Amino acid sequence: MNALLEALALQSLKPFISALLLPPIPFLILLSLAALLLWRKHAAGWLLVLFSATGLWLSQSEAAGQGLARLLLPPQPALDVDALAALSKDTQSRKTLSIAVLGAGTQPYAPEYGVANLSAHSLERLRYGLWLGKRLGAPVGFSGGLAQGASDDDTPEALVAQRIASQEFGRSLQWVDPYAKDTHENALRSLVLLREAGVRKVIVVTHGWHMPRALKAFQALAGNEIEIVAAPMGMGVSAKVSSQRWLPSAQGGQTVRLVLKEWMGSLSGA
Repeated sequence: MNALLEALALQSLKPFISALLLPPIPFLILLSLAALLLWRKHAAGWLLVLFSATGLWLSQSEAAGQGLARLLLPPQPALDVDALAALSKDTQSRKTLSIAVLGAGTQPYAPEYGVANLSAHSLERLRYGLWLGKRLGAPVGFSGGLAQGASDDDTPEALVAQRIASQEFGRSLQWVDPYAKDTHENALRSLVLLREAGVRKVIVVTHGWHMPRALKAFQALAGNEIEIVAAPMGMGVSAKVSSQRWLPSAQGGQTVRLVLKEWMGSLSGA
């Protein structure tokens, strides 16, 4: 799908296509169809009403979102003490490795700062990437350009991250890719830069729910030349599912949409 949109120069439509495919739009369409069937006194209308109402409820439920995540986005384990120790030895033995932090969007203008700011997810990734870099003594880079539909006057995400890393964390990014527009381009452009630098191991930093798609893209493009290590973060989800988590909530709706968006992105190769 992603390649088809690129070939037809229709990449700007990706946000609209995603919005149409994600809840609640499909269920609202089904409810409209149910209303038409009921108006024509068709019994199937009631089945559609029941299905759509159930779908709308579950699509706003945190419990359903977590269940979908386990089903559609197989989790990668976080780097534990042993994994960090092994990676630290690679750094000490002068094996060439680098940390690649993947962007998750920006706020084009944050009035409280007077400049562009990273989104909450992007800032979380940058923070963990810089923490890893300090822990391992490894260089850190950031990949992220302008989002689809962004103004040419907006600041590319990687440059925003570069400023924040320097001014707020007191750390310099070794490299930046300010052109990538999606996960596939994150991998493609980052690996071009890192191959030229002689890097042989890349630690990919992103959220746990985004890691399956990111890992798939990096491994496909790295081949046998570069080893890819997953460093997922933001995975602190309780194993317990209380009855309240089945109730509709803003967080539940966000989780379901996030999981489905990642799953569709992985299928489309974006």
